[in-house]
Amino acid sequence: MKHFNFLLKVITIYLVLLASYSAEAQDRREVGNMVLEDVPETPEQITSRIQQYQNTRSASFADWLPNDGGILISTRFGNTSQLHTVNSPGGARNQISYFDEPVSNGLFCLSPNYNGFLFTKDIGGNEFSQIYWYDMKTRTSEMISDGESRNFGMAWSNKGDKFAFTSSRRNKKDFDIYVSDMKSPKTADIKIDRGAGYWITSDWSPDDSKLIVVQYLSSTKSNSFIFDLKTNELTQINDDTIEAVFLASFWDRTGKKIYAVTNLGTEFNTLVQYDVQTKKIEYITKDIAWNVEEGAMNKSRTKSAFTINENGFSQLYLMDLATNEYEKVSNLPIGQIYSFKFHPSREELAMVLNTTETPGDVYSLDLITRETKRWTTSEVGGLDTSLFPKPELINYETYDEIDGKKRSIPAFIYKPKNAKGPLPVMISIHGGPEGQHTPYFSSFYAYLANEMGIAVIAPNVRGSSGYGKTYLKLDNGFNRENSVKDIGKLLEWIEKNSEFDKDKIAVYGGSYGGYMVLSSMYNFNDKIKCGVDIVGISNFVTFLENTEEYRRDLRRSEYGDERDPEMREYLLSISPTNHVDEFKAPLFVIQGANDPRVPMSEAEQMVKSIRENNGTVWYMLAKDEGHGFRKKENRDRMTESVAMFLQENLLDK
Repeated sequence: MKHFNFLLKVITIYLVLLASYSAEAQDRREVGNMVLEDVPETPEQITSRIQQYQNTRSASFADWLPNDGGILISTRFGNTSQLHTVNSPGGARNQISYFDEPVSNGLFCLSPNYNGFLFTKDIGGNEFSQIYWYDMKTRTSEMISDGESRNFGMAWSNKGDKFAFTSSRRNKKDFDIYVSDMKSPKTADIKIDRGAGYWITSDWSPDDSKLIVVQYLSSTKSNSFIFDLKTNELTQINDDTIEAVFLASFWDRTGKKIYAVTNLGTEFNTLVQYDVQTKKIEYITKDIAWNVEEGAMNKSRTKSAFTINENGFSQLYLMDLATNEYEKVSNLPIGQIYSFKFHPSREELAMVLNTTETPGDVYSLDLITRETKRWTTSEVGGLDTSLFPKPELINYETYDEIDGKKRSIPAFIYKPKNAKGPLPVMISIHGGPEGQHTPYFSSFYAYLANEMGIAVIAPNVRGSSGYGKTYLKLDNGFNRENSVKDIGKLLEWIEKNSEFDKDKIAVYGGSYGGYMVLSSMYNFNDKIKCGVDIVGISNFVTFLENTEEYRRDLRRSEYGDERDPEMREYLLSISPTNHVDEFKAPLFVIQGANDPRVPMSEAEQMVKSIRENNGTVWYMLAKDEGHGFRKKENRDRMTESVAMFLQENLLDK
């Protein structure tokens, strides 16, 4: 019996080793913090051509400096984005933070007693952000959160002596609201610990006695409350029995009215005013059939600004809070407008403008003259960005109908200029799944078009945001694969269009877009030449079981609850790991080792399954990244490798 057991153990070990060997990479090497498996060395031809495109940069607005001293921005001059001050429009950028990890935010204290700001930073992309206090006098920073939980959403009181923030420190799962006093900022008092959802502070009342708080539950459901700091009473604003988005944002100057964004009773997210005493809601932008996105209010609470997402492009509006009358600002470039904030004492609004020809840069708008000032001018690698491809909006018919007519799916096309002959295509699929592709500055798209002759098509399949709440819900639960069918119909549209080469189509996407890549590769395996999956979901059940605990319920509301037997069976049936025998084309899998959203196991089980099925797969793993690559050296290597992958598997074959 002992001999039999020993023999059985030897056979078992042999079989395990054999299985392991069959799934091993043929070539494995490490370069810096990057692990590369079956990824060839990038030829000089590609690295030299792509170098200019990799040396572009952008700037983001963080806050106005106190005492009219200029602005605080985040931009990159080394490997990561860091904080800089700019004293005047077009002035020099003075770096003030020097971390190995990127820093992109800063919120100055509103009290003259404290000369500094709050910012957050994580480690290696793990998203467990800690709160730091930066002292402008000593130019030093100190961590003031617990070092273990996830922290975000800081909001200063009007006096500047306290700040509220969201943290998971209670149990590392739920997001509660805490308040810290600047007399002892490392001490935080928990104020709201209700469990479900993400609890976030929007605004302090003018007398600092109350908070507006939002409970974010999903892309289709959120609640808003008034929290009394003296009595600890929590009063809900919206009707909890109705599924709707209700995001309360700002108090008015009297403390009797609140401005919010909601799709309650409307198809789109609409700006409304809520009367605290009568509990009545006044719809302000109901005549605009697009989503209200970002908003800001000036210090005196007399003016506000908001943006409308109009078919993927931002439109800025200014509003007089005395009358709630608003008007569009018409002299801004067409593109994306975000991260805007009013000057604390002047009639001026800072913002970031991003177009397909210019990377994100900080501008300010004079509210009286409507003239703009440019504060930063980010480098574009010496490229002529006027030659970058311009987005062309098209709509293609999909498989189902609305009111007897075929439903149409919006998509943006980026084509090489003066291109001849049928063009190879890369379909770029956004994540979310409730995300939206919006035209923005992309040196990567420009490189694909200008240097490789590849057309990029970025569809906003059903489930995308920006097109109303009905469209947003079309892929939920058991309808998950209906969005994949939209990609199938895009493939048919490409086949019928002689401008494109139907025999040279690649799919590319990250996060949920990575799942869409993998699903497309087996559902349409006779039409796809290759695919690039970046931090993508390969199995919905293992993803939901292994994503960080604080995210699980939020994701279940979108994808379905894997603990329900019927839903579990469905999720397994559509998971790419259970269809590896249907993969025919080469696949490139890219992953960050510290990803808290889509864990590394999702990538590795996909790679292992493809190899065991004798498929072709490249694998890139960054040890110091999370859900996407934020460090320049890692992004550069990834971009070069993707270009090489497309050259070998889309263009050369």
